[in-house]
Amino acid sequence: MRLRVTGFLLAVSFIFAMPKGRAQQAVKKGYDFSALDNKISAWVDSGYYKGASIIIVENNQLIHQKYFGNYTPETIAYIASAGKWLAAATIAAVVDEGKLSWDDPVKKWIPEISGSKGDATLRQLLSHTAGYPDYQPKGNPTDNYQTLKESVDHIIPLPADTLPGTKFKYGGLAMQVAGRMAELATGKDWETIFQEKIARPLNMSLTHFTPVSDVGGQSPMLGGGARSSLQDYANFLNMISNDGVFNGRRILSAKAIREMQADQVKDAKVNPGEFVEKVRKTHRTDIYGLGEWREEIDSAGNAVLISSPSWAGAYPWIDKQHHVYGFFLARVDMMKNGFNPFLSSPVLPVLVRNIIEKK
Repeated sequence: MRLRVTGFLLAVSFIFAMPKGRAQQAVKKGYDFSALDNKISAWVDSGYYKGASIIIVENNQLIHQKYFGNYTPETIAYIASAGKWLAAATIAAVVDEGKLSWDDPVKKWIPEISGSKGDATLRQLLSHTAGYPDYQPKGNPTDNYQTLKESVDHIIPLPADTLPGTKFKYGGLAMQVAGRMAELATGKDWETIFQEKIARPLNMSLTHFTPVSDVGGQSPMLGGGARSSLQDYANFLNMISNDGVFNGRRILSAKAIREMQADQVKDAKVNPGEFVEKVRKTHRTDIYGLGEWREEIDSAGNAVLISSPSWAGAYPWIDKQHHVYGFFLARVDMMKNGFNPFLSSPVLPVLVRNIIEKK
């Protein structure tokens, strides 16, 4: 009997160690994902993407996984703003350590940043309410620097757009400053912090923030420079959906998870036409946490659909009401026919929700 049990456990271990590819697409039976697959196939067939992949998990059980076009289980793609969620989680781990506080002002760590920009807090930097410009002005260099310090040095001279906490303005520059604060608090570079706190504990061996393009030696772009694979990002979503625990190991505190998902916009002005209004047809101000969108909320104001969509199409989400998380990995190849990846991918959780509810 002992030999039989050992053999069974070895077999199970081998199965779960296998790459989750085309032959292992749906563990839980009973769902018809044809509507979802047809939607993604249509995007690929129309030439918007050369390939794509999707993974859906319900109650921690894989229910669907599929690859389209030239994508395989080994495909790695730059995920643009889907990396904002990873960046916020990395900084949350440093906060958990006690080396940073969400309410630390920028000037505590970077005294060269003065005035209202120096008064902005870490939580405001990660919720797009810090009053910083969203991106470098036209004609200024983008973040093609050797270090994150150099990136921030080019942000220091920029004038503030508004006072901290007064306006929601989605962008990436403030997140560079947040990353630099984490570097100074830990004495380590950003990629090292991310690998130690998030990537390695979550078995995300294919996920990195550097280099930011095929040219090496550039600074990490916290708001848009990460690259990942389908399974890597699914591991991250597993941790978030299980309140900070992955494979029995705590990665982030439950308090950190709550902070990331809470309304961080607060009293800041939200202009009409922001992402949530466009894709969910509702104008609210409590639309963003820390590195993630609060797409839908319940009657008590708790986020029940959270996401980190990217302009390039990559789209991770967690549907807390249906105990589902999913990740659509894609990078737009051609913008045509009015197709907008940023606004198109959010249809996916709705399709999945409909499929689950029909069963």
